[in-house]
Amino acid sequence: MPYQQKADYKTQQDIRRNERLRQLERELPAVCTDFFRSIQHTTSTLTRLAYAYDYRLFFDYLQKENGDFAELSIPLIGDQELSRLKARDIEGFQDYLSQYFTRDDSLMQNHELGIMRKLCSLRSLFEYLFKSGHIPANIATLVTLPKLHEKPILRLDYEEMVKMLASAESGEGLTARQQASNRKTARRDVAILLMFLGTGIRVSELVGINISDIDFEDNAFQVTRKGGNQTILYYPDQVGEALKRYMEERSEIEPLPGHEDALFLSLQKRRITQRAVENLVKKYALVAAPLKKRLSPHKLRSTFGTNLYQETGDIYLVADVLGHTDVNTTRRHYAAMSEEHKRQAARRAVLPKVEDKKEEEEEK
Repeated sequence: MPYQQKADYKTQQDIRRNERLRQLERELPAVCTDFFRSIQHTTSTLTRLAYAYDYRLFFDYLQKENGDFAELSIPLIGDQELSRLKARDIEGFQDYLSQYFTRDDSLMQNHELGIMRKLCSLRSLFEYLFKSGHIPANIATLVTLPKLHEKPILRLDYEEMVKMLASAESGEGLTARQQASNRKTARRDVAILLMFLGTGIRVSELVGINISDIDFEDNAFQVTRKGGNQTILYYPDQVGEALKRYMEERSEIEPLPGHEDALFLSLQKRRITQRAVENLVKKYALVAAPLKKRLSPHKLRSTFGTNLYQETGDIYLVADVLGHTDVNTTRRHYAAMSEEHKRQAARRAVLPKVEDKKEEEEEK
């Protein structure tokens, strides 16, 4: 089956994100629009949109906490106002990010990674402002970024994978309401879980797969990766069997207009969303591994990456299959000693025998 040359789903996503970006630009200083144009060909629409949300949050903070900005309209902020900013304004923003209220009075909290990402967004903007002559100094470089603490990779072991797939196939361990839904989606859900566990794709990549992207004879599919690059990935026979079983049901569904080629459909006959897939994974993960409450599609990706590295020992292969542009990212996450190796180390530790003198005395 020939692969589809045009990524329709990604194109539609880009159009929606660009429309939202233009809306946000109207709420930001004009120089932000200039910055977005300067990075248009080196970043994705998703990255630029994330930047826009971060900048709106920063300027909202300035209006709340900096008296010089309290009475200013954010879109009218120019070089003169930006030049008055000090490093302490960004340091204050860093503290503010730990806990703040949004425009609709919802309480938001950021942990280390969220704070780091938003500060890096600001650094990119201030670097542009300085290099293009809008401000006399790049104050963002004076602010120390938060230290990220390494977290162990959260993944499923073999028994947990078996339980998760069994739950998806039979509904075992689910509530009555969840079982009613599972009876309609079991084949789809099993196929989705196996796609994560068997290929390591991202959730954003999975929801974008079209039927025309798949070569069922060659056990391969075309995927649009982060950054827009397209590549061919291969899946094991077990994934292929699950996909074919799902396609028997999928062929009998009449999707809504615009969703005809989508591989995975929701019960509403639309292309399934990332949020729906995240909820799906969490539902079955809680049955299989109730103590691992943060399991997500990304953790299933980690499970695949860890298993592949343990089987091959080839960090470059893992990086290539996962779509990492920097192998150091892969090495940092997957080259650590596995849990099984830790158990082996404990079992093989040679220790002197300790005699319990109290027990000996009692025996006497």
